[in-house]
Amino acid sequence: MRDYLVKRILQAFAVVLCISVITFFVLNIVPGDPVRIMMGDNADDATVEQVRHSMGLDKPVLEQYTQWFAKLVRGDFGESYTQHKPVSALIAKALVVTLTLALSSYVVALVVGIGVGVCAAVYHGKAIDRALMSLAVFGISAPSFWVAIVIQIIFALNLRWFPLSGVKTALSFVLPTCALSCRYAASIARVTRTAMVDQLGQDFMRTAAAKGLSGVRIIICHGLRCALIPIITIAGAQLGDILCGSLITESVFAMPGMGKLILDAITARDLPLIEGVVMYISILCVFVYLLVDVLYTVVDPRIRLAKDKEE
Repeated sequence: MRDYLVKRILQAFAVVLCISVITFFVLNIVPGDPVRIMMGDNADDATVEQVRHSMGLDKPVLEQYTQWFAKLVRGDFGESYTQHKPVSALIAKALVVTLTLALSSYVVALVVGIGVGVCAAVYHGKAIDRALMSLAVFGISAPSFWVAIVIQIIFALNLRWFPLSGVKTALSFVLPTCALSCRYAASIARVTRTAMVDQLGQDFMRTAAAKGLSGVRIIICHGLRCALIPIITIAGAQLGDILCGSLITESVFAMPGMGKLILDAITARDLPLIEGVVMYISILCVFVYLLVDVLYTVVDPRIRLAKDKEE
């Protein structure tokens, strides 16, 4: 088990390293001079070259990457070209908004998705099942930004129940959370239903019922636990997706999170800020996938035993 964890951690580090290489070199070959954009068209060539030299942008790209990655390992993402503040400080401020939105949406998606999936499986083949799965198909098909615009019009502009944009109170997160969690809740619901339908027909479920256990205990403690592997698989993958999906939703609701931060950085071609945001999100996603692999062995001992035999 220890060897397996070490192997997974090394693989995660290798993935982060590859992402850092791709991110840095792709951004540096994109047309456009960040110094010229920062200085403006009125700056003379001598001043531009002097600033480029002071920022180290006149060095070979490989040397720039080596220095940048050495700072990255120490947690130093450099300084923003446009805002003249440490990138880590800017990201930390925006990350609070993004993580609040992403985690609240994730919790809502898990609770609603698993609840709807279990309910549909219990009433498999009946009208409730068909109605819930029809809603799930609609939820998967509807883009989150479209849902965000629709609920903005209904609940913010017309009914005025919630703020239209910004992050002034806790109510500002209600509509973005609903918009972002809709698609992921629908996906979890479909997977949960399929996994639960398979488990409800197993012999151990009938044995548990014959022992006189309550229906809720049979479904939750026996059926749902055995159906957790596919649920964990999609839920783990979606935690990474929801961090990226929240960037679009933030833009619709004008929230000062990572979405606005990276859009402003791309517009100004603020390379340290773009690289910092991409690496933060990448590291978070890689950590989530590593956590999902570990959870497999906790939920299902058979997976742990199989891995131990392979080792």
